[in-house]
Amino acid sequence: MTHLYQIEDRAKVPEFGQEVKVAATVIEAPPMLVCAIRSYRETYDGYKVITEAWMTDPTKDVIKATKVKKTADTAKELEKLASSKDKAKEIRILAATQPKLASMGKNTPDLIEIKVGGGSIDQQLEFAKGLLGKTVTASQVFKPGESIDLSGVTKGKGFQGPVKRFGVRIQQNKSRKSIRSVASIAPVSPRTIHPHVARAGQMGSHQRVDFNKRILLLGSDGNKVSPAGGFNRYGPIKSDYVVIKGSVQGTPKRLIRMRKAVRETIYPETAPQVTYVGTEWGKEKTAQ
Repeated sequence: MTHLYQIEDRAKVPEFGQEVKVAATVIEAPPMLVCAIRSYRETYDGYKVITEAWMTDPTKDVIKATKVKKTADTAKELEKLASSKDKAKEIRILAATQPKLASMGKNTPDLIEIKVGGGSIDQQLEFAKGLLGKTVTASQVFKPGESIDLSGVTKGKGFQGPVKRFGVRIQQNKSRKSIRSVASIAPVSPRTIHPHVARAGQMGSHQRVDFNKRILLLGSDGNKVSPAGGFNRYGPIKSDYVVIKGSVQGTPKRLIRMRKAVRETIYPETAPQVTYVGTEWGKEKTAQ
């Protein structure tokens, strides 16, 4: 995380038009490689794969992650895709991350399947063909000021009791054998413990979606947002980056998936005016 100053552009807040300090999260977003196209047909048992077409010369990392053939006959596979488009209900692409371009000690990419939306199946297939073997950057999909949803895994806290896990009240001292337990978990009858009762168990390391996180900045020069020496437990930003308002779930170096927002947002769609980005720890804007 870092901090920055921006001109408040929400019309209904008291600080409208003033310069305010904002906590922000910097997410490194190297370009994603579109390595395959898949077509799906609809059956009584859900969607099933009809066929797929892979890029001509996949990288060593993609081959390692997917175990695909080194030399794929892309032209033949695309012809098969086109001949079966009448049966197709959905067209999806397989995109791979490029962790080598980021400050991570990781080589094996992560793969994600993305549905191609809009238009007919023919138009979707032609659009996917134009992306096959190419890279897609964050700036091609998102823009500053836009609200997006973030999906990721939260920090793991291990096995925790109900006080830390749910915030229940600590009981009086000497009232029971345990003061950090729930006083009553169920009635005598029916003899059933309902799932909403606070109980000890796994806390954290859960898949969660954070809705309507605003993009403050997008760029490709990591020096503009990286502090001297890089971020703690991560390092400097080497490739494209996205600056999000507020915090983001998960630990450093953990994968975060971004998508278009599915809910209505309170933020304006125009890009915010950022006047300063903190790159020196312990120093505020006034000290520059």
